[in-house]
Amino acid sequence: MDISIVKKRLQENFLNMTHDSSNLFEVNLDKDELWNLYLDSFPLGTNEIYRVRREHDCSACRQFIKKIGNAVIIKDNKVKTVWDFECGSSEYQPVLNTLSEFVKSKVVSDTWVSKFSKIGIDKNYEQSEDGKVIEYEHFYLELPSRFVNSSGKSEGDIKGDFRATKDVFQRSLEELTEDSLLTVLELIASNTLYKGEEWGTVLTNFLQYKREYIKLESKEEKNNFAWEKSIKAGPVVGKIRNHSIGVLLVDISSGMELDEAVKRYEKIVAPANYKRPKAIFTQKMLDEAKATIEELGYSDSLPRRYANLDDITVNNILFSNKDSAKRIDGVFGEMSKDIAVNPKKFSKIEEVSIDNFVENILPTAKELEVLFENKHSKSMVSLISPVNKDCMTMFKWKNAFSWAYSGNMTDSSLKENVKSAGGNVEGVLRFSIQWNDGTEYNPNDFDAHCIEPNRNEIYYANKCNYDTKGQLDIDIVHPTRNETAVENITWPDKNRMLEGTYRFFVRNFSHNGGRTGFKAEIEFGSQIYSFEYNKELRQKEDVLVAEVTLNRDMGFSIVEKLPSNVSTREVWNLKTNQFVPVSVAMYSPNYWDEQDGIGHRHYFFMLKDCINPESPNGFYNEFLKRELEQHKRVFEALGGKMRVQHTDDQLSGIGFSSTKRNELIVKVKGQTERVLKIKF
Repeated sequence: MDISIVKKRLQENFLNMTHDSSNLFEVNLDKDELWNLYLDSFPLGTNEIYRVRREHDCSACRQFIKKIGNAVIIKDNKVKTVWDFECGSSEYQPVLNTLSEFVKSKVVSDTWVSKFSKIGIDKNYEQSEDGKVIEYEHFYLELPSRFVNSSGKSEGDIKGDFRATKDVFQRSLEELTEDSLLTVLELIASNTLYKGEEWGTVLTNFLQYKREYIKLESKEEKNNFAWEKSIKAGPVVGKIRNHSIGVLLVDISSGMELDEAVKRYEKIVAPANYKRPKAIFTQKMLDEAKATIEELGYSDSLPRRYANLDDITVNNILFSNKDSAKRIDGVFGEMSKDIAVNPKKFSKIEEVSIDNFVENILPTAKELEVLFENKHSKSMVSLISPVNKDCMTMFKWKNAFSWAYSGNMTDSSLKENVKSAGGNVEGVLRFSIQWNDGTEYNPNDFDAHCIEPNRNEIYYANKCNYDTKGQLDIDIVHPTRNETAVENITWPDKNRMLEGTYRFFVRNFSHNGGRTGFKAEIEFGSQIYSFEYNKELRQKEDVLVAEVTLNRDMGFSIVEKLPSNVSTREVWNLKTNQFVPVSVAMYSPNYWDEQDGIGHRHYFFMLKDCINPESPNGFYNEFLKRELEQHKRVFEALGGKMRVQHTDDQLSGIGFSSTKRNELIVKVKGQTERVLKIKF
């Protein structure tokens, strides 16, 4: 077979194997050995002496094989090589198989880096003695730009940075215990740890990696996992051990008393006059709590776990959709999950009260889906059941079930970059911009601007409006190479803001040679609108991003001046701005079995594939029977320490209290299909 066909198949294989990869890796091998293996693997009679060397002994192909022959990608802890393809040639296929097997037998040792976009030589020519021009073809690849190092850093420096992150990441996975991570997350949830909330998302993400890592058995799989996930996790999660929170995790993992470990952490990060708002529960207090619970006869009631469908009875379910929850959508269904639904398209649909929905619509529904919006991330809820089904109930109601809400959510990468730079992302309205975030250095001085309804302009020369409290809190003038630049404007209090239109735009104050554009985000009401401007901005050029109008009665509304995407987040294993099937709808347990008047009623919509990654309290003091209220301090300690056991088939989803205004867009399928907006 002509090498041109093998080369084409190799190029196709490379594009297929790397289409969703951001990095290539390399295995540790002797490149001369790899080249000699290539020459020696051709079948007998197919690599004979041509002139003075063997036919396939080509300097151009040798350069190619030594440069990229040991490159691999990692997916699901397995490696795939550039040689893993079928070429249909009895001459070349044994060579490809041998090279693939050899590369896969070696250990991934580094990232693969190149400063050149072209690997190898496509063709060259030679004129023979009779004047004919002979064309020779060779192995050759043109790399996608994401694999080309245009940063100015040496290949060694880049590899060293990735290797250092991987090594710290794997050491953290090995040495930081799951118990230490859960303990610190509990301290953060109870507002006991100074500046602990800054680490909540990071620790939750690392805990997920830890749980995946400990399931792996072979050393090779663990090494591949550490390489692949350290890049996906990024330097903050990857180097968690090296941060202040890492000191605390290491101390707890090594067996240090919790009080002492927290004091060591606070000595690093807290000011001298800092006073902890809540006490750390010591082992002595836990021992006392245990004695108290045993005396009261509630020992079997304490172990808690996430509830599943088998735990609850049919009379306590408002709606059950087992078939829909288990239906496999296929590849097209999976692809549709990547397409965000803009909630604004449903602004004029039919509205119904929750009582009307439960009484008149839900009983005839065969299938039910909810539009899981970003704003619902603060309404996530899990149903909690006792491990021991026959235990005494500690609660004011007749059953032993409870529930736990969480506001945990994953922010956008731009939002995280603003937070890392010291910007405020907690306001009621936020405008953030980002540039210099690609492979091409952009040293331009971009500025975020906002013209408020009274014509006051917030920008670098007028950073704060002391009446509306609108403030530019990050102003980057000289972007640093390889460091993302951001600027950020926020308003913390809607009551201080003026009614009317806020115009947001970006100005290129100083063109310093950058040829790329910018990204922007506007956030209000837990909804993020993402914008991207890919053109070069001229000196002093303004680009209008959007106009946001504040109406005191209606809230915020937006008119996009650039194309935008409603930002999709991943929360509790679900992507937001998608319709998600409801497996079960129910009241909260305090209203089961026709009970009424025991606290506020909650409405739970448990969602398909929803998984709570946290470890919430199994119970709260406000749930407890009156006879137990005198032991509130003990139960507060136990509520934090008796972690809810993890289950994959848990009942988790969105919950709404009857005492708070809210709304939910649902798709109801019965004899017909309707889209409704439920008002709480």
